[in-house]
Amino acid sequence: MNFAELSTYFERLEKTTSRNTITEILAELFKKSTPDAIGKICYLLQGRVVPLFEPIEFGVADKMMMRAIALGLSIEVKTVNDVFKKLGDIGSAAEFLKKAGKKSHLAQQTFLDVGNTIKNEKLPITDVFDHFVKIAKSTGPGSQDEKIKLLAELIRVAEPLSVRYLVRIPLGKMRLGFSDMTILDALSWMLKGDKSYKKKIEAAYNVRPDLGYIAQTVKARGMDGLRHVTPKVGTPIMMARANRLTSAVEIFEKIGKCAVEYKYDGLRLQVHYVKSEKRKAKSEKIKMFSRNLEDVTPMFPDIAEAVKLQTEADEVIFEGEVVAYNPKTHVFVPFQETMQRKRKYDIAAKALEIPVKLFVFELLYVDGISYLTKTYEERKKKLKLIIKTFKDSRFPPKADRRGNDTTGSTIVYAQEKVTQNETDVEDMFAESVSLHFEGIIAKKLDGVYEAGIRGWNWIKFKKAMSKKLNDTLDVLVMGYTLGEGKRTAFGVGQFLTGVYDQKQDKFMTVTKIGTGLTDEQFREFIKRVHKLKSKEKPATYEVDTLLTPDVWLMPGLVVEVSSDEITRSAVHTAGRVMEKSKSGKAFSVKTPGFALRFPRLEKFRDDKRPEDATTVTEIDSLFKKQGQ
Repeated sequence: MNFAELSTYFERLEKTTSRNTITEILAELFKKSTPDAIGKICYLLQGRVVPLFEPIEFGVADKMMMRAIALGLSIEVKTVNDVFKKLGDIGSAAEFLKKAGKKSHLAQQTFLDVGNTIKNEKLPITDVFDHFVKIAKSTGPGSQDEKIKLLAELIRVAEPLSVRYLVRIPLGKMRLGFSDMTILDALSWMLKGDKSYKKKIEAAYNVRPDLGYIAQTVKARGMDGLRHVTPKVGTPIMMARANRLTSAVEIFEKIGKCAVEYKYDGLRLQVHYVKSEKRKAKSEKIKMFSRNLEDVTPMFPDIAEAVKLQTEADEVIFEGEVVAYNPKTHVFVPFQETMQRKRKYDIAAKALEIPVKLFVFELLYVDGISYLTKTYEERKKKLKLIIKTFKDSRFPPKADRRGNDTTGSTIVYAQEKVTQNETDVEDMFAESVSLHFEGIIAKKLDGVYEAGIRGWNWIKFKKAMSKKLNDTLDVLVMGYTLGEGKRTAFGVGQFLTGVYDQKQDKFMTVTKIGTGLTDEQFREFIKRVHKLKSKEKPATYEVDTLLTPDVWLMPGLVVEVSSDEITRSAVHTAGRVMEKSKSGKAFSVKTPGFALRFPRLEKFRDDKRPEDATTVTEIDSLFKKQGQ
């Protein structure tokens, strides 16, 4: 298969809104692909050349791309810009100009010529992919010119439809309207003509969240190949998630005697460590990943050093929660202050200003053995043999007169109590809140680690200020309206948010938020969404026309919100059921959707992916419990 044929599939996917049809188109594409090409195709569908957890980006912006188009087509940059403004999509503009074949004197860009490394219009997918890899890995002085030259080479020889996607892929603007879950559906459909293999494929993906690797394995070896998918140090495992209940009684009814841990208000961290045989620092490898698979290793040099000192294993993957504390008062601080450590510059200075503790609570892999299928008791017992602490720190660290931490350990064990006593749970909850944490997590003693799944082996118990809605929700920011009055200065009035519908692989609206934000929060919001702006509604959004925002945002920003209660709404699409009129020409609301009453922004959740947002199923469950 060549890239021109692949582009016809991209176009079909772009024109389709039905998830089932998208799945069938992808399955057809995968059937025609070779084992060598299918993994590369999956990365290109994501607009990447590596898995999501590898920090390699194309580093190409619109202006760079316009120069590449101009160079590849031997036209003026102004011509590209004019067409782009009319069409609103740079990929379509490049396709239009390629078809038109308009020529003009090349603008003053004598610093390079278009190369000849790509000659065939029928570009093999592997050649295009390798070319993209060169573009993504081009760094340092002169890299911008090199990227432009490499892009121009592709644009010069490709046919018009291919050019549309050769431009969109490096810009991350594929606009195909589906997520990784739909690709997993398609792999099942490729093998069996239905989605019956989806759960098994997803289970493997949760252990090794690398779409290219999973697709190549399934294509080459079928479902049998997935039996050998095990944890690999350096590749993050999708983190287990907790369901929620509202009382100790409910928890014990669900899982019986259990281990109760604090629910820390910090950054979930998965640590991957390989110790060298000779224990030389240069040979040791440490990777740390956040919940959304982001490599945050450079942000926590103090934890990396502690891992080397405190870990008694040659290879290990374990999890914990990073919590910052005030070095003067020795009191733990809220999530947003912990997240100040998540930065690219002045890391060493920030580490001194905001010291952290890593509370470890899970073991996933050690020295060639996966612990994912072992019970909680087995995992915890082994974990306590692997992490050595100088002093088990239940409470914030104490300091001597010079301000040095006298507890010694940067890595400490999460506070834990095995119980079936309601009073114990209430006491631990009160202790947790007094330490500025969120509540407690109850873990089933014989429960396994459910990678990527919100199961009943973990149950969270949190309380918010409201008497009616006893928990906060994580919602995706989908767009915003422009501000009026005082908010004109910020450029945002209200922002539209939604929750995740797993069955449809779509995001459904649940509330608009505009009150209760500080000026600083509005400024922070604008800064975070700048790169997420989209001229069109993303295909994975289902939004009533009455809620159309002034500015659409691509899936990327998750926020935590509190609310007085969950209500019903005819305009919000989360949980809404529509029915056809008797004439069959129109739809009306059969069951209103869910909405949040008096929503308030609590915090930005940079550590969560869009698919980690609260689900429609959870909203439905909370709505029913609220009535009790």
